[in-house]
Amino acid sequence: MLHATKKPILLALLIVLGSTAGCIGNGADSSDSNIIRIAFEIKDDYTNADMNPQILADFMSEQTGLEVELYPITSEGAIIEALRFGHADIAFMDAGAAWRGWQQYGLEGLAADTKSDGRTYYNAHAVVLNGSDAANAYLDDNASTDPFAILEGTTSCHTGWLKSAGMLLPMGFLISEGYAPVVGPEDDIESLRSTIYSYFSEDASIPDSGTPYSSYSGALHCLSDGTGDVAFVKDSSVAAYCGSDDPAANEDWCLGLDEYILLPSYGQAPSHPVMFNPDFLDEDKQRLVLDALLALNNETYLEDGVVGDAVVTGCLDVNENTVDEDISPSQCGDHILANILNTNGLVQADTETHLGIYGSLIGAIPGISNYFDTKYDISS
Repeated sequence: MLHATKKPILLALLIVLGSTAGCIGNGADSSDSNIIRIAFEIKDDYTNADMNPQILADFMSEQTGLEVELYPITSEGAIIEALRFGHADIAFMDAGAAWRGWQQYGLEGLAADTKSDGRTYYNAHAVVLNGSDAANAYLDDNASTDPFAILEGTTSCHTGWLKSAGMLLPMGFLISEGYAPVVGPEDDIESLRSTIYSYFSEDASIPDSGTPYSSYSGALHCLSDGTGDVAFVKDSSVAAYCGSDDPAANEDWCLGLDEYILLPSYGQAPSHPVMFNPDFLDEDKQRLVLDALLALNNETYLEDGVVGDAVVTGCLDVNENTVDEDISPSQCGDHILANILNTNGLVQADTETHLGIYGSLIGAIPGISNYFDTKYDISS
């Protein structure tokens, strides 16, 4: 069994079928119908051989029975362009880039990676303090008291500028539901900042990266020490920073768990999806590629493990209950997932299910399309 590779979190994996590495603008070459290309950020020298993406290419080749090559890319924008013009057929992509590719070029989802708890998303939440007006409105069992309306005029704590759960999803919700009218030009991303200051307050915390109130912990810190009235985080944030039974393991600014009230979730932040271009990847190859990717989930490396009555070292196929002893750990599915794709697993996922709610919310952000086009260097 062959295998090997690595994927930095924000850069992606692409599997390209039927295309030569020609100039951008030409579609896939049908003479390459027996070739799958994986577009990937490739280093000149891997100090850790276990992270060389060629391992993944080799694994995919064995699973599909086709030749698999690496197609070098340098950015999320290069991934979109590779899919758009048929030089790549699938890719692990950042959710924002995937949504833009879906909306602008008709890219579709094939699979998604999973988070540590097995989900392909996390829920975004507004957190307020127990006893606050917003908390009381949520807990009073009175449908006429709307906690989100009560947030108007309070001080908000965001994880950073244009962060998904900390800004884009909550503001997309508040704008799309009519709570927060857009202040400024609809096609300018800076109008979002004006909208935040207008709906919440001029003291809203929009921290730069690395400053005390940045990230999920920073937003909760901002709420906990009284700087702000509401923190926008993800569903696991409070437990992660303040939920340990050992008080010494919690952040020193934490309040008691019962002091934090999570308002109802308004959206999900999706994991990295595997996207493809249906104009270039036919249904037969979609199935081949999907089956190969899902096969990564079925392999576990055993070190002196017991299978039946034997003690073995090698790669266990949990479906077949067979062990390949002539393989290194880096070539086994669980190691490829961890070392190259930075995930615990992959599941089948379609575009609407995986990106639909997310897209409907971030699509309400003023200037978001222009922002993504600039960020990913997308040209028409």
